[in-house]
Amino acid sequence: MVFERAWKGLLVIIALLLGGFLVVQTGIVSAPWAADRATVYILDADGEPKATVEAEIADSATERYTGLSDHNSLESGEGMLFVHASEGEQTYVMREMDFDIDIIFVGADREITSIEHARAPESGEDGETIQYTGQAKWVLEVPRGYANETGIEVGDEVVIDEESSDEFM
Repeated sequence: MVFERAWKGLLVIIALLLGGFLVVQTGIVSAPWAADRATVYILDADGEPKATVEAEIADSATERYTGLSDHNSLESGEGMLFVHASEGEQTYVMREMDFDIDIIFVGADREITSIEHARAPESGEDGETIQYTGQAKWVLEVPRGYANETGIEVGDEVVIDEESSDEFM
């Protein structure tokens, strides 16, 4: 009887640990030790800094799906960095967005491949139909006009701060 209780208790603990592991792996929730923010530097061809962005990290499927749709705005120098497992064609939509943004696509070589100037959907317009596609491993979203104001352009190098670089590079 004592062994049966101990055995059942052990099975419950194992089931809870396995369930927690699966929830974190599927991206339903983020691990509490995962980095939430990163500093992203955009450098010109000479390695000189053009811009610095303090970015929230979206590295799970759920975070990438939600994106900035739960934000009212972004200040200059703020953004969101979307992290994908590998480089590929990435398509972004303006789902439930209330403000315009620049979408900066960054390849696995950390070079900007394209920049889109995205507008928020107008009243009654479906944000899913407004699509922006680029080749990227990372996608950086910043306030609309930030890329032009800072001179960010295709070919510039992107560096993610040291704290999170091991995780995202």
